[in-house]
Amino acid sequence: MITPRLEIDLDKIYHNASTLVRRLGRRGITVTGITKAFRGAPEIAQMLQRAGVSGLGDSRIENIERMRQAGIDTQITLVRSPMISQVDRVVAAADISFNTELDVIAALSRAAQKNRTAHGVVLMVELGDLREGIMPCDVAKAVQTVRRFPHIRLMGLGANLACRSGVAPDNANMETLSILADQTGENIQNPGFIVSGGNSSNLSWAFGGGKVRRVNNLRLGEAILCGRDPLLGRRIPGLYCDAITLVAEVIESKTKPSKPWGTLGLAPFDQVPVTIDDGDISQSILAIGRQDIDPDGLQPLSAVTVLGASSDHLVVNTGIRHLALGAEIAFQLNYSALLRAMTSPYVTQIFTGNVMAVVPNPGQYSLPCYSGVA
Repeated sequence: MITPRLEIDLDKIYHNASTLVRRLGRRGITVTGITKAFRGAPEIAQMLQRAGVSGLGDSRIENIERMRQAGIDTQITLVRSPMISQVDRVVAAADISFNTELDVIAALSRAAQKNRTAHGVVLMVELGDLREGIMPCDVAKAVQTVRRFPHIRLMGLGANLACRSGVAPDNANMETLSILADQTGENIQNPGFIVSGGNSSNLSWAFGGGKVRRVNNLRLGEAILCGRDPLLGRRIPGLYCDAITLVAEVIESKTKPSKPWGTLGLAPFDQVPVTIDDGDISQSILAIGRQDIDPDGLQPLSAVTVLGASSDHLVVNTGIRHLALGAEIAFQLNYSALLRAMTSPYVTQIFTGNVMAVVPNPGQYSLPCYSGVA
């Protein structure tokens, strides 16, 4: 079979997504399924729709265009602030975009007018993690300005936490977001006004009895694909952590010393130089590297230990076993390794479950060439 490959179990992804939709629904929170980790692959996007997400979200307009070309017609949000150079594409493909810059919203307004459409805007609020967001004291003025732009609809407020500085979602910062939503004048009974509290890192707050109040949406990707709470670094009870498996092939298998010899310089990719001497070991090299995965995010499913990686090689200690050339080693992945593998043009995606397909990753996506689900 083709290697390296990702074996993607759509049934397990469906289970994870539908479970989270159901649990959060009890708290009055809808789920936006985030598609960026799999480059908007229609197979997974369709599965998220079937699981009951309220809409889809992606950080790259290319992925949104890919889903549109495949016939996906649900509400899709661009969850990264639009590049001003892409506003025409944004209003053509995305229903909503997350924004922090009034000049960009003005450009979206002009693009929407030219496209004879309306475009939804969610204003992102800075709540301490110091990534994107309008400072809370400036939100009221921004809301007033946005409401004056023609062809722009203010769809809600949002926030992002635990993505740069590790600031955790809690009752205090979610209450700040709720107060700001109150100040927009939008009635709490309006289900169309989005108050998007954050991402998979919000789940421990949401499931732990957090004070929800105005928060009515979360954007989930890692929790659905990996079954993990990224804030706590542990499995979410009742979810699968093995919905996606990486398989790589052995291209060298030899007995070698565990400690390098010669004068040591800087190790590539800021790796810590090997200094421990464990004698001779059975070492194998797999045909995958840092260009395709984050080696620190791999968990072998057999008795091997990851020793290190270069651009194109993953080096493992196979213990007492001497692996044959062509042997396959399987790994579970954390979100960092998954994101890189799913977006690598050198890793094939194989779907199992409700949709059976083999999709070689095409690399740079070009809208006119895309032909839909393979």
